[in-house]
Amino acid sequence: MTTKTLADWFATPLGAYLLEKERAYLDDATPDIFGFHALQLGLAPYDLLRENRITHRMRIDAGGDVAVRARWHELPLATQSIDLALLPHALEFADDPHAVLREIDRVMMPEGRLVILGFNPWSLWGLRSSLGPSRGEAPWNGKFVSLLRVKDWLALLGFEVSAGRLVCYVPPVSKEKWLKRLAFMEPAGDRWWAVGGAVYMLQAIKRVRGARLIHPAWHEASAREKRVALAAKREGAAQRAASLRAVK
Repeated sequence: MTTKTLADWFATPLGAYLLEKERAYLDDATPDIFGFHALQLGLAPYDLLRENRITHRMRIDAGGDVAVRARWHELPLATQSIDLALLPHALEFADDPHAVLREIDRVMMPEGRLVILGFNPWSLWGLRSSLGPSRGEAPWNGKFVSLLRVKDWLALLGFEVSAGRLVCYVPPVSKEKWLKRLAFMEPAGDRWWAVGGAVYMLQAIKRVRGARLIHPAWHEASAREKRVALAAKREGAAQRAASLRAVK
């Protein structure tokens, strides 16, 4: 089966195998990320933020049936307007992946969350991308970006990596029966060859120096009440201790 786009490839047995693992990770990692606006950049046919509780979620791509059509490095979004951004294999297929990250940095709120899914060049899948006979087709025609390089880019932009993992240790075979037979490699790879996972999943937080989060008034009032109660408790304990010393 010839795959013209990455979305087409995710409909193949190998693509579906990976999609299941990526969705399992995102379904676990994103539900408790809150805010007002969430963005998925690329892979528009798949709702990868389906478990997230943010009401306004949009999928943006350069074409196809999407909420917003736009180039990834020129998003029609206000500066500091996005609370959660997901980049599912966007960097591998961008002409300038660093420019994409700079644009994501622009639109993200301070303390916003970024999740990146990327193919690992230092894996069996990366080897097939470099040497395989079908390296002209998706996803093997992407420019796989190493995890270390992505971390360096994020650090330069002021993001702090907060979590991550690698998944999918089976060879990139195309038959479903072989995927089932090789499933034993998943727990073995995770234990003995963690850096060799086909895909890395990275979570990062946008840090802004000197930024101060503004809490709602009820939050500040509650904090003051807690401080007053704690001070009264300490004062009472000190008075009781003094009384005991006086009795003795």
